[in-house]
Amino acid sequence: IIADSKLVILNLKNNAIGCNGARALSEALKINSSITTLNLQSNSIGNDGAQALSEAFMVNSTLTNLDLEGNSIGCSGAQALSEALKFNSTLAILHLWGNSIGPNGAQALSEALKINSTLTMLNLWGNLIGPNGAQALSDALKINSTLTTLNLWDNSIGFNGAQALSEALKINSTLIVLDLEDNSIEDNGAEALSGALKINSTLTTLNLLGNSISNSGARLLSEALRINATLTTLNLWDNSIGFDGAQALSEALKINSTLTTLDLSYNSIEDNGAKVLSEALKTNSTLTILFLWGNYIGDSGSKALYEAYDFQGSS
Repeated sequence: IIADSKLVILNLKNNAIGCNGARALSEALKINSSITTLNLQSNSIGNDGAQALSEAFMVNSTLTNLDLEGNSIGCSGAQALSEALKFNSTLAILHLWGNSIGPNGAQALSEALKINSTLTMLNLWGNLIGPNGAQALSDALKINSTLTTLNLWDNSIGFNGAQALSEALKINSTLIVLDLEDNSIEDNGAEALSGALKINSTLTTLNLLGNSISNSGARLLSEALRINATLTTLNLWDNSIGFDGAQALSEALKINSTLTTLDLSYNSIEDNGAKVLSEALKTNSTLTILFLWGNYIGDSGSKALYEAYDFQGSS
């Protein structure tokens, strides 16, 4: 089948092909000239399977989308793929979430990103890269000019990792989407990112869900929103933002003219926070999506938001 020149997408997700199956696919990919998308998610290929596939990627010139999520490739597998990425000139999307590549695996991928000029999306969700891995990726982002999407969800990068990435954002001019969900960056991390957003002019989407950001962090991010002119989506779901944070964000929204989506779900802004946000909505003309689920908003806050909606509709 894989020799069929008509086959473009091959999805073998959850098939327990193991490293032997990966080796067989590798031999075929060295010859195949049609497949552009290969999904091997959850197949237990391990580091040996990743090594075999990497040999094919050095030769193959058609594959653009590769999904190796949940394959336990580890650091060795990441290193093998990184060597292939230094030679490969077609792969654009690489999914590696849940592979325990660790900081050394992230370091290896970072070295590849300094050379590779085709990869646009890298998904490293849940790989335990820590702050050292984030630092390595930051170094790569200062050089790389093709990556547009980086997913680092659930990697325990903490404040130091956020600070390192923020330094890269001050220089990088291609990254559009950065996902830092569940990384414990806290207020210090928010401060670092705020400084970067005041300078960066390309990032459009920033996901900071579940990062223990409080009112202080929200105020710092609000300062950036007063200046930044490119960010369109900011996700602050499940943090620790109360009235003071909502008030700061509201003042920023009266000035900001680019943000279209703001997610404040599962914080603690309550009625008074909803009221100040409603005042901002009467002035702001760009925000089209505002999520406020789970914020203990009662009747008076809901009424204020509805009145703001009516005000927008009549203006």
